[in-house]
Amino acid sequence: MDFTPTEEQQAARELAARIFGDLATHDRLTAAGTGGDAELWKALCAAGLPEAVEETGLLGLVLLAEEQGRTTAQVPFTASCVYGLLAVARHGTEDQRARLLPGLRDGTTVVTGAFPALAGAGAVRADAESRLTGTLDRVPWLRDATHVLVPAADRTLWLVRTADAAHPVEPVDLTAPWSAGRLTLDGARGERLGAPKGPAASPYADVLAAARIAFAGLQAGVCAGSLARAVAYTSEREQFGRPLSSHQAVQLRAADAHMDTESIRVTAYEAAWRHDEGLPVGEHALTAAWWASEAGKRVVHAGQHLHGGLGADLDHPVHRHFLWGRQLDAYLGCGTELLAELGDLLAKGASA
Repeated sequence: MDFTPTEEQQAARELAARIFGDLATHDRLTAAGTGGDAELWKALCAAGLPEAVEETGLLGLVLLAEEQGRTTAQVPFTASCVYGLLAVARHGTEDQRARLLPGLRDGTTVVTGAFPALAGAGAVRADAESRLTGTLDRVPWLRDATHVLVPAADRTLWLVRTADAAHPVEPVDLTAPWSAGRLTLDGARGERLGAPKGPAASPYADVLAAARIAFAGLQAGVCAGSLARAVAYTSEREQFGRPLSSHQAVQLRAADAHMDTESIRVTAYEAAWRHDEGLPVGEHALTAAWWASEAGKRVVHAGQHLHGGLGADLDHPVHRHFLWGRQLDAYLGCGTELLAELGDLLAKGASA
């Protein structure tokens, strides 16, 4: 396997880094509060970055998600690309691809996902007339979305227009300011993603694995951004006439955080590469999610701790990385849950 980005992936990554770096500033993030940054979203779409994901695959999305995570940019970029663009491109019918992909490419269509393993969604059921019933409790980026991808109890996938729900989206606060909401589907009509043939679980499992990998990539960026801030601070802050970074305890804490960040990154890269190559990816997606959950939590705690008393300031930029890291930990699932699922998957493979 080779994780070296292609020319197209590297170009998209550099462009994303420049746009996120220029527009996802601390002042703009503070002004956005818990909402999305519409101007930044327009800039990303005008630059063709969602469309680039269609060409560069899940590994390309992981690279771009890292750049979003470094700046904790308030846009539904990772969510819409994995739940919308890639899901429709891989599993949509010819009609769905022709109808939905143009809007997903230019950003006029924004899709988020309500997967039980990731969003704490309640059970949703679909009847014979394609009407869905259930409540989606905590769906990230729902307030910015035009559609939500919903897994039904039988693990079929349904696209629902947020405007077609029985009740308006109810704002919900999460640990991170992810423009989240609650959606009640009281007979709302949905559109099944893909043709109703083949094993029903296949598209569900594929999208779930892709989402775990993409959000692990986002966590790698969040951790890299937190650590970069900590390194800069400890290099400048002096104690007893010496930079904090010269103390061995600080160096060891930062080194551990760096190794954890690299572990998140490499497992996400491997899983994304396998997904793009059409190889079995379930175990690798869970491994990436576990590292993102467990190691990510350690890194953002270390980043805040290395700022000393300044790390307790809720208005400091490093606190935003802390909130995102903890939110991604909860969103991906705690480590013991992920290990239990991975163990079951490995046991099934061994007994097959």
